[in-house]
Amino acid sequence: MKTNILTLGLSILSLTAFAQKSEIRDAGDAVEDGNYSQAQQAISQAEPMLSEANDKWTERFYLYKGQAYLGSGENVSLEDLNTAAQAFQKAADMGVEEAQDGLVAVRNSLVQGAINDQNSQEFTKAAEKLHTSYQLSGKRDTIHLYYAANNAVQAGDYDMGLEYLNILKEEGYDGSGVEYIAVNTETGEEEMMASKEQMDLMIKTGNYSDPSERQIPSKKGDIASLIARIYISEEKYDEAIAAMEDAKRENPNDIELMQAEANMYYNMGNKEKYNEIMEEVIELAPDNASLYYNLGVNSADLGNQEKAMSYYEKAIELDPDMTEAKLNMVALILSKEREIIEEMNNLGMGQDDNKRYEELQEERNDVYKEAVPYLEAIIVKDASNVEAIRTAKNIYTQLGNEEKVEEMDTLLENLSQ
Repeated sequence: MKTNILTLGLSILSLTAFAQKSEIRDAGDAVEDGNYSQAQQAISQAEPMLSEANDKWTERFYLYKGQAYLGSGENVSLEDLNTAAQAFQKAADMGVEEAQDGLVAVRNSLVQGAINDQNSQEFTKAAEKLHTSYQLSGKRDTIHLYYAANNAVQAGDYDMGLEYLNILKEEGYDGSGVEYIAVNTETGEEEMMASKEQMDLMIKTGNYSDPSERQIPSKKGDIASLIARIYISEEKYDEAIAAMEDAKRENPNDIELMQAEANMYYNMGNKEKYNEIMEEVIELAPDNASLYYNLGVNSADLGNQEKAMSYYEKAIELDPDMTEAKLNMVALILSKEREIIEEMNNLGMGQDDNKRYEELQEERNDVYKEAVPYLEAIIVKDASNVEAIRTAKNIYTQLGNEEKVEEMDTLLENLSQ
């Protein structure tokens, strides 16, 4: 009786091993046919019996599992890619050379998925995929972590962004080296690839062309600047100042960094410090119209209208098409009207008062005439600028220029049709 029980047990064990091998074989056949969902189903059925398999079938199991969950590599979920990576890693640990190719394919899929997520502005997903790729590289490919941090910041997930950026900072990540570029054949736009391997793979798909390489500068300043900007957005100004000082040590004459520092002080309410730094920026980039415009805005906020007007004039001189500078100039000019109107309203009915009233009316008209050239320049460039047209109409009405009033009315009517 005991012998029969043992024989029966051995038979059941043999049947279990046979079934388990059959499921693994079916998974491999499904992978070969490109039927990945069927392969995953076979893997799920074989997994509970895996402890009964020998090393050869265990190696195949993990290889096929990785291939089943990686699939074609396109539009694969992060969860499935993690499953594939874990399976390939187990196969690789057992000495399966093909599993190494699988790990590379998983990382390529992660990076391409991150690029797709960036293009659709799903920055959190992109950050998670790039961080996973960084981890799968044994934390060697820190450039993936750098891009993960940037995507996290883009997504507004500052906790995630700071975590990644601080890792990069602590590791002394530099980021200088070679950048891999290819042209998207559909859009005609250049796109950056995370590695040469990924670029080569994308070229093989036919979806990209014109691969190229170019040198990229150190990213230490960018990292420190990003950290500072996150602290600024969270109004943690002490931390922001310390981070900005780190960034300046790396790139003391970086204009964008200096502007970020100036904006930091502006957000802190220290507009004098903002002006001081921006003046230094102008010395480094004297032909940058936007810098003069920004200084004009800040000077106006500080109540220094004369200085603001001089900055706007310089911005317009450098960029004659800068509508914002012209509109702000008009606003500053027309602000002179307030004091004139206030004095006019306080005058009495005497002869001297009437004479002063006429003088003030002339001064007011001079203010209008000073603003007109800026408005006309805007309208000539952009006949759809309703704000400029309506302001011009009001001025022409005050000046009694009916012909110009009718012209502005016609422009407004055309825009309303």
